[in-house]
Amino acid sequence: MKSTPLSLIAGVVALAAVTGFAALTVPGDDGATEAKAAARLPVERSSLLCPAPSTSDLAETTYTSFTPAAKDGPKDGTAELKAAEALPADEDEPADGKTGGADDKADADDKKKTDADDKEKAADTKPVVSLKDLGKPVTAETSKSGAPALVGTATDRFAPGWTTQQTTTAAAGGARGLLGVSCTAPDTDFWFPGASTGASRQDYVHLTNPDDTAAVADIELYGAEGPLKSDVGEGITVPARSSVPLLISTLTGEAAENVTVHVTTRSGRVGAVVSAAEDEVGSDWLAASADPAGTQILPGIPADATSVRLVAFAPGEDDADVKVQLLGKNGTFSPAGNDTLHIKSQMTASVDLKNVTRGEPGSLRLTPTDGSRTPVVAALRVVRGTGAKQEVAFIPATGPVGERATVADNRAKGSVLSLTAPGKTAKVKVTASAGSEGGEAAVKTYTVKGGTTLEVTPEAPAGLKGGYALTVETESGGPVHAARTLTIPEGGIGMFTVQTLQDDGGTVEVPEAEQDLSVLDD
Repeated sequence: MKSTPLSLIAGVVALAAVTGFAALTVPGDDGATEAKAAARLPVERSSLLCPAPSTSDLAETTYTSFTPAAKDGPKDGTAELKAAEALPADEDEPADGKTGGADDKADADDKKKTDADDKEKAADTKPVVSLKDLGKPVTAETSKSGAPALVGTATDRFAPGWTTQQTTTAAAGGARGLLGVSCTAPDTDFWFPGASTGASRQDYVHLTNPDDTAAVADIELYGAEGPLKSDVGEGITVPARSSVPLLISTLTGEAAENVTVHVTTRSGRVGAVVSAAEDEVGSDWLAASADPAGTQILPGIPADATSVRLVAFAPGEDDADVKVQLLGKNGTFSPAGNDTLHIKSQMTASVDLKNVTRGEPGSLRLTPTDGSRTPVVAALRVVRGTGAKQEVAFIPATGPVGERATVADNRAKGSVLSLTAPGKTAKVKVTASAGSEGGEAAVKTYTVKGGTTLEVTPEAPAGLKGGYALTVETESGGPVHAARTLTIPEGGIGMFTVQTLQDDGGTVEVPEAEQDLSVLDD
């Protein structure tokens, strides 16, 4: 007789809850045991990385961290974001603590400086943001020039659905604008269509390593004619628990208006996001596109967009021909003269859709025209305003909200939620959380007609004080894609930023074994 220890079974469940994957081979069964219908369990650990916000002395950054409320689950846990820089080990003091003669004053001065440095380092080890309760966001602010990137982990009750928004307001300067980004989970592969090495752009790719060992990354650039030559994009070392910003135009000698950036890691994992600053039209973060796929959805184009540019890339060996459609307020249609787009393999394609929404909110859908389903990645560069009052933002292709998705840092005024159902009509529940400084959560249900985009102003929490989070849950019907637009007027300019909402991965499937694992025969 053989027995499988219960600790092994528990370990498999825990592994699945942390990583989203686990496998169990029963002794003597040669891997033949099949899984029954998988159960869904909440994840027990989540990681998030926030890039360094700004080097401007005029920038003000708000971090908003949030985990949705849950009826059941563990009672313990933490969710903290800390400065990314690794700290050196403390040096030992001399055994006797004494020195002689003229060195005493110098030693005293050195000690004061060391003590000051130690206090600063100790401050860096404290959490910048730390959650205390489920269902209630926590905020932190900084106006420090050169504020560091943040790395963070949520455990147990705070892990399922943990999200953090980083929002920076830069009122003036070359990087002026409202820069918003949902802090990202570490990964090994990222696509960024919509970047640029042109003279009017200053685009940086930020690589942040959350782990205790160095990561090694490669960066490939693709323009309209194919790969851009680069001798310095390979083997980039990102030290442990640190962040490295790289000016994209320095990675190649070729200037290209529309560039696709591909970040991969040879070892380790990183968080990756692109900051884009453009002369005369402001700046914002460009988040990674959804993984390459035959169909892509880009939700949340503002109704008053004055310029919309689609940038797409086919990473495979085959060209792609896609149908371009706008999912508008009342139905689906193709932009006049731009109903299809041919994307050559390994080349970045772009098309100026101008003011495609024509006063109504919309979302873009890309689908294959020939049935080949050649995978593509895509993003939109969106401009609002005209002349000196232009402002830019980016919308990457994104997956559906799935079971649940959340975006933090919504304000009493200026938040708009865009919901699009590219297939069947769907019903979603939208929860506005309690405010960071007070207020009660509000819940409302919306029906999104198939093939349309519904733009709503969320119902703010009663008695709202501070910011709040929006959580979208699919209740019935087809898939729903969502985006939040945050607008903050500054100096007569409607600065804005758009964040897409993706399934938060708060639960994972854990297979149930068909046979009793407690006692097994030889």
